Amino acid sequence: MRVSSNMMTANYLQQLNRSYAKQANLMEQSDGNSMHRPSDNPVNYTKTMTFKNTLAENTQYTDNLKSATSWMTTADGAMTNITDIMKSVIEKTTAAANGTNQTVDLQAAATDVNGMIQQIVTDANSQVGTRYVFSGQSDTTMPFSISSGKIDRGLTKTLDEKQASFFSGTQVGGLNQMLAMTGSDNKEYYLDMTSKNIYTKDFVDNGYKDAMAKGQTAVAATDAVGTAPATSTVGTYFTTTGALVTPAPAALTTTAGTTLSFQTVSQYVVTYHGDDKKISMPVQNGPSDPVRDSVNVTGSDLFGSTDIFGGSAGSSVLNDLYTMQAKMTAGDSSWVSSDGLTLANNARDSVLNAQSSVASRAGVYKDLQATMENQATTITGDITNASATDVASLVVQLKTAETLYNMSLSVGSKILPKSLADYL
Repeated sequence: MRVSSNMMTANYLQQLNRSYAKQANLMEQSDGNSMHRPSDNPVNYTKTMTFKNTLAENTQYTDNLKSATSWMTTADGAMTNITDIMKSVIEKTTAAANGTNQTVDLQAAATDVNGMIQQIVTDANSQVGTRYVFSGQSDTTMPFSISSGKIDRGLTKTLDEKQASFFSGTQVGGLNQMLAMTGSDNKEYYLDMTSKNIYTKDFVDNGYKDAMAKGQTAVAATDAVGTAPATSTVGTYFTTTGALVTPAPAALTTTAGTTLSFQTVSQYVVTYHGDDKKISMPVQNGPSDPVRDSVNVTGSDLFGSTDIFGGSAGSSVLNDLYTMQAKMTAGDSSWVSSDGLTLANNARDSVLNAQSSVASRAGVYKDLQATMENQATTITGDITNASATDVASLVVQLKTAETLYNMSLSVGSKILPKSLADYL
């Protein structure tokens, strides 16, 4: 077989290019990544892509956890402030309930309570950036506002624990309430809208105790002094804001013929402008779970879902506090000592319940965040193990490839056939 100089040259150049290509391929790994295309290592390339996708999900969930924790921390701080103010309201109410107080003393307490309610509303309008934390999903809308003027709102009788047990079925939200009325005989009466029965104030305040002492465990139909129409509802007599409807329906009467009219109190009203929708920030794969993934507290969670009038969603306990403040202004220490204290304690309990729920979720989220960060460290290590360059090995391989390449150049210059240029 005849071997020409052209064949020798072609073979030599082919081997030289392979040596150069290997050197160039090794140089690619100088960026710390051992793979730049699937063909470099198909198995490890697939592993690396899987690890990177998992890390991206982990990063997103970790970001969600950080945002959720920030949101709940802000909400918890606001509720802590509100709870502290609620305690002061209870202290003021307890002091005002003392029967020895003069009207001027109650009015001074009312002024203080008014300022406290305003501060509560300010804290309830707290924000994270430009988003309101208690507005539900309507988080660009300021959730709470106080009316510029007072309205005449229906007065209620709030039952204590023993009364609520005897007059069962009167619960609305977190309270057991009846509607307060005044008779043409100048006596006071209460209307239970659940049973439609009308009772005297004396029976609801004291008479039921005598009935219980005789062995009666629950209110009886014979205890009522009248009834409202069976088809009537609270909406028959009041709007959802608590104002009397116009034109007024037929007046209610007792069986003895006493004409009754509903009592009202002139007070400020707080309105909730948010919604009751939850903000979810998923922290793991799978469908969103409103219970597990929700991070916000709505107005209804914080201040009650509704009141006896069917309105005030998200602000019912605040309006109850304004009722109490109005009764203080009127110097009614008897009402303050009974209904007022019940309402003040219920308002504090409503906020504490909401805060407890947030604190519990915040603790879970902080633990999850620590877990996610540990997982991120592990996944990053897996990516490094699958795709990172072994620097020490790479240096040896590069040096070897460089030496072989230089040797090839040196040998080639000596073994290739001479040309005419060698003799010139």
